[in-house]
Formats: sequence, C-alpha cells, structure tokens
Amino acid sequence: MATRDAVIAVDLGATHLRAARIARDGRIERGVVGDTPGEGWSGEVVTRAIASAVAAVLAGGHARAIGVASAGPLDLATGSIVGSPNMAFKTVPLVGPLAERFGLPVALVNDCRAGALGERWCGAGRGTENMVYVTFSTGIGGGAVVNGRLLLGRDGNAGEIGHLYVDSTYRIPCGCGNAGHWEGYASGSGMPRFFAAWSEERGERPSFDASTSRGILGAAREGDPLALAFMDTLGEVNGRAVSDLIVAYEPEVVVFDGPIAQAHGDLILRHMTPHIDRFLPLPEIRISPLGGRAPLLGAAAYAFGMPEEVP
Repeated sequence: MATRDAVIAVDLGATHLRAARIARDGRIERGVVGDTPGEGWSGEVVTRAIASAVAAVLAGGHARAIGVASAGPLDLATGSIVGSPNMAFKTVPLVGPLAERFGLPVALVNDCRAGALGERWCGAGRGTENMVYVTFSTGIGGGAVVNGRLLLGRDGNAGEIGHLYVDSTYRIPCGCGNAGHWEGYASGSGMPRFFAAWSEERGERPSFDASTSRGILGAAREGDPLALAFMDTLGEVNGRAVSDLIVAYEPEVVVFDGPIAQAHGDLILRHMTPHIDRFLPLPEIRISPLGGRAPLLGAAAYAFGMPEEVP
C-alpha cells in the first residue's frame, strides 16, 4: 500500500540507473531499472533518462522530494557530475533540470556516501554512530558516518577511499591517472591488472581465466594454488587500506558492498583480516545485507533530510 510520506530515489551509476518511490519506513513501493546512456551529444541524455525513470515511478503519485545518488566527482554548486572517470560525459546536469521538470526539491549526494547513509538507516550500520561503507565494483568507493554525521567534504566528495595509496612496488595504474591507489589493485577493473603484474613477476602462468576479477576469485574459491597465493597478496593490499580507514574514522563497523563483495566477500575478508593493523581495536566487518540497494535507500534518506540522526 502506497503512502503519501514518500520520496523518489535515484541511484545513477556508469552502467545502470535505478529509480524508486520509497516510504519513510524504507519500503520500496515502486521501482524501475534502466541503462545509463553512454552515447549522445551531451550529458543531458543522461539527465533525460533519469527524468523518464522518475516519471515512471512517480506515476501520478505524491512525493515530497527527489534524492539522487550519483557516481562522482560532484559539483554541488551547480548540481552536476563533473569529470567522472567512469561516465561517458564530462558534465551531467542533475539538480536544476529535475527540479524544473517535477517541481520538487532535489538533493544530490555521491552514491557511496549515500551507501553509508542507507546502511545506517536500514542495513548493517543500523544503530551505530560510527561506520564506514566500502563498495567493490568496477571501482572502489566509500563513505563514513562519524559521531552520527555523514561526512561530505567541501563538494560532497569526502570519502574517495578508492584513491588511498596502498602500494609502491607494482605501481598499478588507477583510472584517475595516478598509480598505487587501492582501486587500481582490488576493484573489478584493477584486479586483473594487478594479477597480471604479480604473476609475471613470479614467472607463473595461470591455468584459469585471469582476465576478469570473477575468474580470479572463482579460481581461488575452487582452491587453485596460484589464485590463493595471489589472494594473500591482495589481502595485504586490502588490509593496508582498511587499516587506514580504521585509524582515520575509528568505526564500530565496516560494511562491504558491491558486486564483488556480495559474491565473494567471505573470500576477500578471510585473506584481508590477518593483514589489518591492530593499532586501534578491530571493528566489526560485515557484508551488506541490502543486496546492492544501499545507495538507493541512502538517496531516499538524503531526500527525507536525514543525513544526520537517522532513525
């Protein structure tokens, strides 16, 4: 049953976009999934696709606001995506066009910051005051809630944890153009490059398909010795990054999400945990129970005006 106390939430990624009408209690009342346009004359083709999705889930019903969780970087002053390495367009205008079309307030937040908010509202971070959200996908992103407050930074881009510096040996390139960043090693796009450099240094060739993170992780799960040896090296890199998160934010819980964590989180955590520093107490480390919906729910929470004191 639909309620009048609802918002429209949008989760915009490089590949897919989702929109849903979400009630104050976190119920998803109506939702649609589509592809994020990758071709066109400007980023406005993405804006129009979002508007169509919002119209579909609004469908004559009531909503008090629109919340958009988007891959960054963001420019909150203009309400746009600017220079995202994972989007097909340099600029995608969001807030102004959506507000004009629907006559509703529009709240824009980075998708990973939204993920942290969604987990605190409805997921593994519920009831905590200090938590970190990490998503393993094509890239690596994150967000933090500290003392009950969602950290945003000057332009909403605080928490770009995929660009933590984790290695000076292999110098694996990152999508941002630099090298040695966590995303370049442990993300879906970076893991095969890391494996290639690591296995070449050892002078060993894999007997499995190492061109994708799925192939590497699948081989490790099946007990392939080379894949398992790589997982321990990858665990060292992951452990360094999570050690940084712990000393930076001192969280009660670290939540892992994204397609890689959802499919292979147990394997990643098993090889990572022994390499985490114990300078501060080890927080609880969990896989998100929300099945990839954390950014969408976080966009709704942000639209409800709940970046702080989430019930």
